[in-house]
Amino acid sequence: MMLLEANQIKLFIKDRLLLDIDKLQIQKNDRIGLVGRNGCGKTTLLEVLAGKTSPDNGTIATTGICELLPQLKRTDTTKSGGEVTQEYINAALAKSPAILLADEPTTNLDTSHIEWLEKKLKKSHSVLVLVSHDRAFLDALCTSIWELDQGKVKVYKGHYSDYMEQKELEQLQQKQAYETYERKKKQLEEALILKEKKAERATKTPQNVSSIEAGKSKPYFAKKQKKLQKTAKAIETRLEKLENVEKVKEVPVIKMNLPNEETFKGRIVLRAEDVQCSIDKRLLWKSASFHVRGGDKLAIIGPNGCGKTTLVKKIMNQSEGITISPSMKIGYFSQNIDILNTEKSILENVSTTSIQNETFIRTVLARLHFFREDVYKPVGVLSGGERVKVAFAKLFVSEINTIILDEPTNFLDIPSVEALEALLQEYEGTVIFVSHDRQFIEIVATRILVINNQEIQLFDGTYEQYKNYTPKVAHDTKEDLILLLETKLTEVLSRLSIEPSDELEVEFQRLLAEKRKLNNQ
Repeated sequence: MMLLEANQIKLFIKDRLLLDIDKLQIQKNDRIGLVGRNGCGKTTLLEVLAGKTSPDNGTIATTGICELLPQLKRTDTTKSGGEVTQEYINAALAKSPAILLADEPTTNLDTSHIEWLEKKLKKSHSVLVLVSHDRAFLDALCTSIWELDQGKVKVYKGHYSDYMEQKELEQLQQKQAYETYERKKKQLEEALILKEKKAERATKTPQNVSSIEAGKSKPYFAKKQKKLQKTAKAIETRLEKLENVEKVKEVPVIKMNLPNEETFKGRIVLRAEDVQCSIDKRLLWKSASFHVRGGDKLAIIGPNGCGKTTLVKKIMNQSEGITISPSMKIGYFSQNIDILNTEKSILENVSTTSIQNETFIRTVLARLHFFREDVYKPVGVLSGGERVKVAFAKLFVSEINTIILDEPTNFLDIPSVEALEALLQEYEGTVIFVSHDRQFIEIVATRILVINNQEIQLFDGTYEQYKNYTPKVAHDTKEDLILLLETKLTEVLSRLSIEPSDELEVEFQRLLAEKRKLNNQ
């Protein structure tokens, strides 16, 4: 059953054609994810489909109630951003609309509330059109993806992961098409050069031939030259008509030299000993201890208000109980674009504090989708999301070996988030970050620090492993106790080899004595 049909939609923003859509259809039971780069017109398209914005051309026919859940929500309230978002969602679903158009519905929601929303929308009988930068959210709900690019919408069947596989296949096909194009072009160019040379030689009088014979053969050679020239012209025409295929942009690999690399990588560079925190007599977390090694990718997760950002600030300020190695050089990123000079170019801004050469800087910028002449654009003409990427690039190439990020994916479109993920995966320094983006955490993190129920727990492994982890029930058998002591002994011995101290030596001897005692029982 057709619930919405849009035909010949055109919408201009000043002189720019923002939407140029021939036909869109929404059927009963559709679950659609609308994706595209920042500024491509996703929000505008939702407003057009909801009847909130009139297109310059085209028609929209709908059946039943069409409800728009806006991206920008009211701020004249004492409620938190997450509470306001939940309020809007509940109010929209209470109307039981035939179509729910939701613009960034996960804004300000922590992981548990995003999962709550997923369950709520799965139970809903409304058709969904969702704009979201949360790929796990789109994967959980959508059965098709609309990709908005340069005003056009292309429809892909399946979940977001299926869409990505189809995009990869398209890229592979384009690469093969480009290689075929280049091979054919080269063949035609070589054939053209050969024919032109033959045509040039065709008019030359053969050696050891009398002037009388040369005169008689002249018409033959002229005819032969004309035929060769005609063939050359045909080849030239084929070259001109050969459909141009763009080369797929290759992703350059990042390999950078980090400061203090030898004394940093694999060693304990940050220790938290008996750290606890209360704000206004409210306990955020009880006393906890943990450590971070050079090269760790540590995700700090937990519900809103649990103290994630507070912990990051404690690390930055080296508060009581937190010590860092002198080899650790920290850079902090929190969507702060005030560090940029809007009158200077992207390249100038990033180069100012960099210890890397221009080739490396341009490689990093290309990875963040600033190609060729883009790097000379003044920052003042960039969108908010683009400025965030420039600010990150400026930090990334500076003299640091540890990056601390607080919600780094906010305000970035999906291609930018994926570019950021790839850079952080290849980065050999330490990354400590706060995020609610489950897929970002899964791809980047190698360790998970969870703040929940006023406790801090550290899990060694990926986010997927953490979600599937079931703690084993402890058994106070002799074998289990010996195994536990051996694990502790190995850890202490490892620390002793890197950072010898009297305290560690005492601890080692104590554990050794306990193990001997158990063995003798």
